[in-house]
Amino acid sequence: MGFPRLFLVTTIAGICQTAWTQSPTYGVGRTPSAEEIRAWDIAISPTGKELPTGHGTAKEGAVLYVRKGCAGCHGAMGSGTHAPTLISRKNVQTASSGQMASPLFCLAPCVNDANTMGVHSPFATTIWDYINRGMPLGKEGTLSPNEVYALTAFLLYKNDAIKEDEVMDAQSLPKVKMPNRDGFALPPAWKHGESRLQGYP
Repeated sequence: MGFPRLFLVTTIAGICQTAWTQSPTYGVGRTPSAEEIRAWDIAISPTGKELPTGHGTAKEGAVLYVRKGCAGCHGAMGSGTHAPTLISRKNVQTASSGQMASPLFCLAPCVNDANTMGVHSPFATTIWDYINRGMPLGKEGTLSPNEVYALTAFLLYKNDAIKEDEVMDAQSLPKVKMPNRDGFALPPAWKHGESRLQGYP
């Protein structure tokens, strides 16, 4: 086969391959049902409008923290060495640098005293969302809304964001003034066709 013919065959095959990979469907899968979409659509926004009914207090959360095994990974005081720190320790410094001390072992990205979720997150609803979707490890999604509210209240109290007797629910949780609420800036609104990052193609 001469070069022109080989080039033609290769070009046609490439065009066909490109057209196939850009086809609207691949002949597999199906459209998810509305119920299936609802089961996955569990994200909680800063406004908390998606929060379910329920309530919890820090005292209830302290009991659950032990009962649900949270201390096994995060430590009895919320700063274990096997998982991110949940409760920022006060005035923890190294002798040499004067900086916040990190555990001997810390998962990447390392979450320690300086950037715990209770101190770093600008919205209390983020803590509720994370516990609800990701905890306990290996049993994700098994906590009831009341349990999630209670654990969230416990962590907020231990990080000095609320008082111990405050009740967290769908109305009160979004109103919690987080320590870093003013330290975050939302990205500018994105419009179709614009670069998502300055100077990015």
